[in-house]
Amino acid sequence: MALDERARHQLHRKLEEVLGAEQASTLMEMLPPVGWADVATKRDLDALRSEMSLRFEALEHRLRAEIATSARTSLIAHIGTTIGAIIAVAGLR
Repeated sequence: MALDERARHQLHRKLEEVLGAEQASTLMEMLPPVGWADVATKRDLDALRSEMSLRFEALEHRLRAEIATSARTSLIAHIGTTIGAIIAVAGLR
């Protein structure tokens, strides 16, 4: 059964008749603003935590690989430039 604002309001009015205004308001505040099916459970959060841990771990591995590749590429380029400069200077003598 879908719970809409009209049904919630009717429930609140009935609770006021039976319990009184203060107790009815207290009880209504304890209910989620949506259906219970929309409320996350601890199991849902544990599953999400596991999934996010795997995702972050995979991202970390990809970033480390990218950094290592970039560092190697930069080092090779720097060595090539340095060797070229040494040869050029040696050729001037």
